[in-house]
Amino acid sequence: MSHSTVPRSGTEADTTEKTPVASGGATGSREKRPSGKVSLRLRFRRDRVLLLMTLPAVLLVLLFNYVPILGNIVAFQDYDPYISDNGIVSMLHSPWVGIENFQRVFEDSAFWDAVQNTLVLFFLQLVLYFPIPIALALLINSVVRPRVRALSQAILYLPHFFSWVLVIAVFQQLFGGAGILSQLLRQHGYDGLDIMTDPNTFKFLITAQSVWKDAGWGIIVFLAALSSVSPDLYEAAAMDGAGRWRRMWHITLPALRPVIALLLVLRVGDALTVGFEQILLQRDAVGPGAAEVLDTFVWWNGVRNQDFGYAAAAGLIKGVVSLGLVLAANKVAHLMGEQGVYKK
Repeated sequence: MSHSTVPRSGTEADTTEKTPVASGGATGSREKRPSGKVSLRLRFRRDRVLLLMTLPAVLLVLLFNYVPILGNIVAFQDYDPYISDNGIVSMLHSPWVGIENFQRVFEDSAFWDAVQNTLVLFFLQLVLYFPIPIALALLINSVVRPRVRALSQAILYLPHFFSWVLVIAVFQQLFGGAGILSQLLRQHGYDGLDIMTDPNTFKFLITAQSVWKDAGWGIIVFLAALSSVSPDLYEAAAMDGAGRWRRMWHITLPALRPVIALLLVLRVGDALTVGFEQILLQRDAVGPGAAEVLDTFVWWNGVRNQDFGYAAAAGLIKGVVSLGLVLAANKVAHLMGEQGVYKK
């Protein structure tokens, strides 16, 4: 009895009592992970089916988008494709010229003319083309009847499926020298009008063709963004006395703001690409002075003149500048509080 009632020392008691807690805490720390974090191995096991599904697409992107980047070495060579039937062997045996091709590009006045035409077309399309899909999306979204809305959307984006050859043929029949507009003017005693071969109006013609072909297709993204806006917001605003324009300004446009910022960043990054096939088909009609852009400049020097190193240098300069424009536009989007292409 005496032994059972003898009190233990404070140090021993504390040690005895704290040991299970410490042991339990250590065990818990080994078994538990921070909330929201899953090991890489578990994520692979959990998502292995999705990873297998995306593997073919990833391989295609690597094959057609990233492997060709290795061909930029041609920009630093006097590339001769006739050295061998194998393009890789031709690159390995072509003479190395360093930055000589880049010096030729910067000293070529035709290159700077192409840059000027490209930038002018970009600003015209940014001002005249970019707002039109937004306006069309707002207009279609205001239509009450679903059938009328669906029919209007189908009619507007149908030209997107036309090839550029067909689009240019339609414009030729309307605005060419023997087109409907020219014939109508002659019937009323005026001189004929041939807009298709006028270098002064060519840039506006290109913009009009792009609007007619692709503006309707662009409204799909904005309509998808508008579909996520709750109708309760419009009802609450209407009950508070907000009219149509105030509802559009305070509800609709803020809902479109992230999408507008994202597409604007992508459009700025694509500033130096203003429609290769469209312009190439009409280049001879107005001359290279009005129609030469960077894409056609690279094609003409690389494919037609077979100066591959020179054309590759011009294309590489265009790619680097486009990347810089994307990063700069994305930084501006972050400063405006938008996510842009990627988060901070």
